[in-house]
Amino acid sequence: MNTWLRRLQHSGYLLPTAATSYLLVKGLHPGIPGLSCPFRALTGVPCPGCFLTRATAAALAGNWSGSIELHAFGPLTAALVVTWSIQSLRTKRLFPKNITLAWIPIGTSALFIYWLLRVVFTYGFPSEGLWRFPAGF
Repeated sequence: MNTWLRRLQHSGYLLPTAATSYLLVKGLHPGIPGLSCPFRALTGVPCPGCFLTRATAAALAGNWSGSIELHAFGPLTAALVVTWSIQSLRTKRLFPKNITLAWIPIGTSALFIYWLLRVVFTYGFPSEGLWRFPAGF
């Protein structure tokens, strides 16, 4: 096996902490560039995960209201990435053994329903508040 891949295999558990650290720094300094959404670039409509990176970064930096304004799942995602980082460091595994996959379809469904509501309240019945995408995106 390639030496680089072997090293990555032994240190992969550090990736969640690196990603969480990046998000924290991005929350403290929002001008740091992020990734663009290919779905939004192609369709003009934000995807279910649009604004979630910024919302998670804001929550990690302590800006709870700003996080929720960007995406309702921001604080929850921040809590999950912090928990994942701690678990990965404690167990020295990228994906801890005690992870339950049953929550994935529930979370995916909730994210999709939230996205549909945002699309409807942004484009179909324009309104203000939690159910619409941030202005000026």
